[in-house]
Amino acid sequence: MIESIARVRHIRITPQKARRVVDLIRGKQAEEAMAILTFAPQSAAEPVRKLVASAMANARVKADAQNEYLDEQDLYVSRAFVDEGTTLKRFRPRAQGRAFRINKRTSHITVVLATPETEV
Repeated sequence: MIESIARVRHIRITPQKARRVVDLIRGKQAEEAMAILTFAPQSAAEPVRKLVASAMANARVKADAQNEYLDEQDLYVSRAFVDEGTTLKRFRPRAQGRAFRINKRTSHITVVLATPETEV
């Protein structure tokens, strides 16, 4: 069984919006996940699609290093999750000398691809 991990950290997408996209692909085949993300209207779909492509490339490299055969049709998204990253705090001037804080949130997105376990 080959398992490959790809992470992107400090990406400027709020975790709530990124989780909507990641929930679409959890448990799906990797090729199907790529197709879903290609046509998803959310703005978070593009970085997640690149992340899945990176995890597929990582699986290829890992299989070559271990001298194992890898059929990319077997890869599926075994785990995918979004954690909250650091928050950039900015201030917006308001009326009568006040200032309101604006939180610019970031995310850490992790995608784990795996091949199904085969019984010997």
